[in-house]
Amino acid sequence: MSGGKLDGELRSPPASWASLGESGQMQFETRPAEPYSVNVNYTIFDGKLYVNAGNTETKWAEHIAVNPRVRLRIDGTIYEVRAERVTDAVEIASFGKVWSRQSMFLRDPAQFEEVWLYRMAPR
Repeated sequence: MSGGKLDGELRSPPASWASLGESGQMQFETRPAEPYSVNVNYTIFDGKLYVNAGNTETKWAEHIAVNPRVRLRIDGTIYEVRAERVTDAVEIASFGKVWSRQSMFLRDPAQFEEVWLYRMAPR
């Protein structure tokens, strides 16, 4: 179920997200003009925060294609970032190793023909 605009304390995104561990859950807001937020899992790889929709172009992935400015809420803190779609096969494969070891139910995105994987970057 989706929600609207997220609230919380606004902070600048860290240079490295490594302090969050390898993975977790957050609230993810897209479409700044008409905020749309959902709960998603994130993965930290090489100090960068990734959000993976796998081989499904979700509603939030559609929103990012129009406007990559997103907001994240992690432990009550809001971070304003830009979602960059990852298309590099090497980066997808490297991410996939971290992603798929988090649960036996997570499929390696490198096996998909098309992947909606996003790296969060400063605005």
